[in-house]
Amino acid sequence: MTASLDAFLGSQCGSDAQGQRLADTIRHLSAAAVKVRNTIIEGGTGTDLGGKREATNAGGDVQKELDVLADRVFEEAARASGIAFFGSEEQDAPIPMAAEGDLAIAIDPLDGSSNIDTNVSIGTIFSILPVEDAHRAEPKSVFMQPGHRQKAAGFFIYGPQLLLVLTVGNGTHVFLFSPKFGGFVEMTASVAIAEKTQEFAINASNYRHWDRQMRSYIDDCLAGEEGPREKNFNMRWIGSLVADCYRILTRGGVFLYPGDQRKGYAKGRLRLVYEANPVAMVVEQAGGSATDGVTRILDLVPDDLHARTGLVFGSKREVERVGRYMVDPSAIAERSPLFSKRSLFRA
Repeated sequence: MTASLDAFLGSQCGSDAQGQRLADTIRHLSAAAVKVRNTIIEGGTGTDLGGKREATNAGGDVQKELDVLADRVFEEAARASGIAFFGSEEQDAPIPMAAEGDLAIAIDPLDGSSNIDTNVSIGTIFSILPVEDAHRAEPKSVFMQPGHRQKAAGFFIYGPQLLLVLTVGNGTHVFLFSPKFGGFVEMTASVAIAEKTQEFAINASNYRHWDRQMRSYIDDCLAGEEGPREKNFNMRWIGSLVADCYRILTRGGVFLYPGDQRKGYAKGRLRLVYEANPVAMVVEQAGGSATDGVTRILDLVPDDLHARTGLVFGSKREVERVGRYMVDPSAIAERSPLFSKRSLFRA
């Protein structure tokens, strides 16, 4: 018999008070995701969900109607679950909520909003962190904890199916929303990312902005069987972090979004607290690896709710290889002179 999300949470979150509150928080987030999914299906009941607003969010991105709607729905879910602090990509600063709460939510309410108009999968990414007495005097400090302190993390995917990818620190699990059942049911009990891969995901249009090490890594992948990697690679790029991550969870691969030479991109583009940290926890719990190119993501200490980072995650051996390109000159020196001069991007 397929297990329900409710049964899973009851067995995995623990019987202590905080564990029960963690389970209840995930239930509220799941109900909110269903509301967002229903709005997407209905087309916003007359609202242009992909329409741009005049406002921008805390990261400087132009907000779309669905960004704001999703933020509102998840903020309401956070209040209903009794959490202490709510930190969102769409809000400038953390929002204090239940004074006695011992959990905080960091969230990207609508990941991949540039894909709304094209009907490509989008999602919601969330991280649940512990709240201690020291955090209450300064709400921002709760979101400056390293990612390895997360109590749970995951993401919802609004695509052909509504999926929840979730970890509470005991493996990565996938749940499917079933209208017939009236809730989420377990679809995959234990995700395992393949250690090796021949597939990478990167926005190749930024090639000219990358550091030499990243260009060299991609050049070697593109060189195929005749190059130093001695195998052919496929490239994928959806532009929706949740969709790219789910593909890697199901069939392996490596995702790369490095910092680059563009203004404001030196530390990367993705947000550490509510994008990279939850994705890293999900990936590690599935046997993969996640770094900023060199350092483990879950060991980084954020200096702000909206701190940015480079992100490389996926099949463990490939992520490790990327790290060697970043720090070990010999990984570049051993490359064939042919491929150090020419590539599909560089003549």
